[in-house]
Amino acid sequence: MSAIAATNHKAYRDYQVLEAIEAGIELKGSEVKSIRAGKINLDDSFARLEKGQIILYNTHITPYAEASYLNVEPTRPRRLLLHKKQITKLTTQLTQRGLTLVPLKVYFNAKGFAKIELAICKGKKLYDKREDIKRKELDRGMRRLMKRRDR
Repeated sequence: MSAIAATNHKAYRDYQVLEAIEAGIELKGSEVKSIRAGKINLDDSFARLEKGQIILYNTHITPYAEASYLNVEPTRPRRLLLHKKQITKLTTQLTQRGLTLVPLKVYFNAKGFAKIELAICKGKKLYDKREDIKRKELDRGMRRLMKRRDR
């Protein structure tokens, strides 16, 4: 059983998710407590490959109030923990044009470790976003009609 701490709603709106991967996050002690309290924001965050490692950027983890002087910078780059084979696979996929690594959600696994679900994504065009909105509105209308019919 996993407890989801945060999800990146912008990722589903702005990107087409091709493949998802689970990774660990290198965190400081007070950051884990902040994440457990739900004080994490994944909007506008992304991951990049640097020197054979995957680094997570722009993820805001609010400093834990009771940690006093042990707090770290809220938007510092954080290293993601993956196996070498996974990193080489990601490297080959990311060399393709237009693909990026975007975090989808942060959660705690059954052992209590903080994990992040990364996705290999391709950016959506404006017309793709419009089609998604039309589809959602049609589904919502159909559900309304079905609900009204069932009364």
